[in-house]
Amino acid sequence: MSLEELLRDGAWTTEPVRAAIDDGVLRVEAREGSDAWRVTSYDFIHDDAHALLAPLAAREAVEVSFLLDYSEQFDQAGVMIRVDERTWIKAGVEVSDGAPQVGAVVTRGVSDWSVAPVPEWVGREVTVRASRAGDAVTVRARVEDEPWRLVRVAPLDPTADARAGLFCCAPSRSGLTVTFTDHRRGEADGSLH
Repeated sequence: MSLEELLRDGAWTTEPVRAAIDDGVLRVEAREGSDAWRVTSYDFIHDDAHALLAPLAAREAVEVSFLLDYSEQFDQAGVMIRVDERTWIKAGVEVSDGAPQVGAVVTRGVSDWSVAPVPEWVGREVTVRASRAGDAVTVRARVEDEPWRLVRVAPLDPTADARAGLFCCAPSRSGLTVTFTDHRRGEADGSLH
């Protein structure tokens, strides 16, 4: 499923300020204050990230590529898998404490968060892959054609009706525009390792 097909056939969880295909890329401008988080540590619920989603089968993988050319606190982009407002996974690169961090938020009633710094990824194309198989989603990420890095293995009910695709949000500023360069679907990964 190409970016054009996702934009045509997918559905936004929350409409962004702007989203348009231009020269083969999808540029999405996030609304200030948009985010996805549930309760843990911060005691608030934000459920207005800009996620463009389409159905994800039980043994399917989704890859989202984007340019890491943003740098403000909590700017973020990547892939989201969503069942409902209480069950979802977002994974990608988020700026936190002055550095880009590859990581994931897994939400099952409440959210958790894991990150690792990737300052060497700045200005480059990042790809995040979420592979759904059995009772798990395996998240990997890489920059350009470097080897995949395992980001997270998270539980997901194998019978859940899930949707997946790209996302971005800008919790602390206006003007964030993310350039998405690709969206692909395919078979789930054959193994975890």
